[in-house]
Amino acid sequence: MRKIVLLGSTGSIGTQTLDVVRNNNKELEVVGLAANTRVEMVERQVREFKPKYVCMFDESAANDLKQRLSDIDIEVYSGMEGLLEIVSVPEADTVLTAVVGMIGIRPTIKAIESGKDIALANKETLVCAGHIIMPLAAKKGVKILPVDSEHSAIFQSLNGEPKDKVEKILLTASGGPFRGKKKSELENMTAADALKHPNWDMGPKVTIDSSSLVNKGLEVMEARWLFDVSLDNIQVLVHPQSIVHSAVQYVDGAVIAQLGVPDMKLPIQYALFYPDRRPMAEKRLDLFELGSLTFEKPDIETFRGLKLAFDAAYAGGSMPTVFNAANEMAVRRFLKGDIRYLEIYDMIEEAMEHHVRVENPDVDAIILTEKETYEFLGGKYNI
Repeated sequence: MRKIVLLGSTGSIGTQTLDVVRNNNKELEVVGLAANTRVEMVERQVREFKPKYVCMFDESAANDLKQRLSDIDIEVYSGMEGLLEIVSVPEADTVLTAVVGMIGIRPTIKAIESGKDIALANKETLVCAGHIIMPLAAKKGVKILPVDSEHSAIFQSLNGEPKDKVEKILLTASGGPFRGKKKSELENMTAADALKHPNWDMGPKVTIDSSSLVNKGLEVMEARWLFDVSLDNIQVLVHPQSIVHSAVQYVDGAVIAQLGVPDMKLPIQYALFYPDRRPMAEKRLDLFELGSLTFEKPDIETFRGLKLAFDAAYAGGSMPTVFNAANEMAVRRFLKGDIRYLEIYDMIEEAMEHHVRVENPDVDAIILTEKETYEFLGGKYNI
């Protein structure tokens, strides 16, 4: 029986994780749930999955939930302290981190220190703190199991192959809703336009990031740490069908890829049961129905998010945190209608140019870098 704590239970990955649990309820047990403010949804999840622990990051939401669950014997936590408590409970063996943002870094470190395997769906953990997370996981002997479809595909394509025979990581991108458009066409795109992803059902932040190729840039940074490869050996391919989730090219020229329908339940289930594979009742890939697969070079001059991400990754140190924080702030402003679409790139670039890089930041320095980035952009854009 795999016993899990799920951080981010009300988001897209979180709810699909609970679908996987429903379909494997004799082999997966939810020990703890954590979310931010969606009290009613968490109450329903608690009553269905009966965890021993629950955490609401928002304190008032935690108080509300505690009242709602007064008839149940359950521990209700709140805030960052609550997250640190719930990821270290002795009953759990795996923590699935599906929260969005740098809020996921400290709980992931605490979970690793507590000997839990990590099913990772929080990009910021490795983007900003990969130099801390991966050595710590190795020291503690815990697994970091990727949940993102692309990184799961790479992980599966590496399975059983000698690590020193890898020549290149082939990281695929759908291209999002704006694939093929030119800069002039993007100037007047709205949030509603950017949220129309052709293949995947994701939250608004990740969907906007997909449209700008920022998401793919974040995944490049993750892949660097997850698979211990040089940035020079990671190549991004635009693959609009989203069937080849990613691939690995070896020194003999062989390319091993993982294919499947666009469905996050497969990588979630694979991470939770690794190294085993369990049956799934989801739709199967029909190659006859598909007919063809196409691949394109990304347009990094128009979709500057990917180029800026590589710049930040090559700079290293605290620069990936600046890239991530500036993008988070820009996307929030864009979703509210405060800035235009192309200003997302401008805000990231300006923040990176302004920042004085820290070589090997600890967690406190990472958090401070995020804060300073927000303050700089807030002052510049009068936000």
